[in-house]
Amino acid sequence: MANDAVLIIGGGPAGLEAARGVAGLGARAILVERRNNLGGAPINERYAALTHGFRDAEEVMNEIIAEVTSEALIDVRLGYSVAAVAGSAGDFTVTLAKEGNGHSDVVNVGAIIVATGFQHFDPGRETQMYGYYEFDDVITLQDSERMLKDRNWVRPSNGESPKRVCFIQCVGSRDRHIGNEYCSKVCCGIASKQAIEIRQQVPDCRVFIFYIDMRMYGYWENEIYWPAQEKYKVQYVKGIVTEILKKGDKLLVRGEDTTMGRPVEVTMDVVVLSNGMEPSAGTKEMARVLGLKQNKYGFIEVPHDALNPTATSVPGIFVSGAAAGPRDLDDSVGTGGAAAMKAVSLARKLARGDLQLANASR
Repeated sequence: MANDAVLIIGGGPAGLEAARGVAGLGARAILVERRNNLGGAPINERYAALTHGFRDAEEVMNEIIAEVTSEALIDVRLGYSVAAVAGSAGDFTVTLAKEGNGHSDVVNVGAIIVATGFQHFDPGRETQMYGYYEFDDVITLQDSERMLKDRNWVRPSNGESPKRVCFIQCVGSRDRHIGNEYCSKVCCGIASKQAIEIRQQVPDCRVFIFYIDMRMYGYWENEIYWPAQEKYKVQYVKGIVTEILKKGDKLLVRGEDTTMGRPVEVTMDVVVLSNGMEPSAGTKEMARVLGLKQNKYGFIEVPHDALNPTATSVPGIFVSGAAAGPRDLDDSVGTGGAAAMKAVSLARKLARGDLQLANASR
């Protein structure tokens, strides 16, 4: 029997906003999260401050989580995953499996929203030219974020404050050789944000960013990019890093300054790899379970990223956030709300249609 309840898969920013949106429209939301906590990457990766606005990430996420968990129309299922789905738009029967103990529940919903997010590119997966698994002082954006969160930004190898730090952009993004030809969208902004935070926490540290070209979206240009250079003296170097080697207790960074057209060889205490986004294991699994088309990169395919960013190949199933491709927090939350509106609208139309057919047959 058709109903307007909506199942939301994933409890990160997009899924939380979708749940809020569904409840705000007066419909029932079932929010399923495989982990035993809500919040997604900002909580699980221990983000320090949000790239847009510099608000404390944990504080912001906890405000949203509190709103979701206190809403009577939202049924939060932690530690559950979607095992099977049957039916069609307006009348889906979904089997939810409890992680670890074999228990399962069956729920009936009118629509489904997939908000399973992304995973970070593993910078040692394809090549070791950056030495991620060789050198303790080569780290990723998420490693850096955790140190910023703890207000203890140090050299991992010895616990000392660094004097020279550099970021290397587009690690695992815009790379035809590994198949990730796309821009991950957030890395330039996050690196610039982190560079500011490093200078705030370690004032005598010099920070460099090696980039192909900087891509700033919305207000990031004035809020992050220019302040990083003008106020915090972060140095941006247009170039390509080709190799990282060990030189004594330092890291030797080799590459090319593409503006000057000459080789570069500098020593650093810490190198931060700005590693991009890839579809999460959960996104790939839900595409398989739900029968959703994926694009060439493994993200869930949508009709058009701008004009129709939440529809999928299966009627009644919608997608939000980075499950559909690289998206920043603004886009993830925005598509979460849009998916909620689309899902509730469709489910209610189908429910009304069932009722009209039933009345006509009497």
